[in-house]
Amino acid sequence: MSTEYVGSVTLYLGAQEIEITKIDVKDNTGKKPVKTMNRTRRTKGFTRGVGQYDITFTAVVPTDGKPVDWANIDDAKISLVPDVEGARPTSYLGFCVTEAGDSYTVDNELVVDVSGFAVRKVLE
Repeated sequence: MSTEYVGSVTLYLGAQEIEITKIDVKDNTGKKPVKTMNRTRRTKGFTRGVGQYDITFTAVVPTDGKPVDWANIDDAKISLVPDVEGARPTSYLGFCVTEAGDSYTVDNELVVDVSGFAVRKVLE
């Protein structure tokens, strides 16, 4: 019997569905190396910092409907809902946009690249 894997996810910004072509989520632990001057010339350890979730995604720009004002999004909830029955959605809380920019692709479509961070992850 074969195993079914998650093929794609649907992104929700609050209650609004966002059409995306790509999303990257990185768990930034906040740990930093402590470099000291010693004879081994190696890092001696690490410090625990403040973690966050770095999120970048590419969304298509629809011609109908109200466009999203990406630059003014702060403290939002992003939910990723898998397309597989029984898979649990993942939500990122406290999402703030740090960068947003338009780009055009060879496929003749306008897309917006959005970067930001979230402060909490919740498996629903």
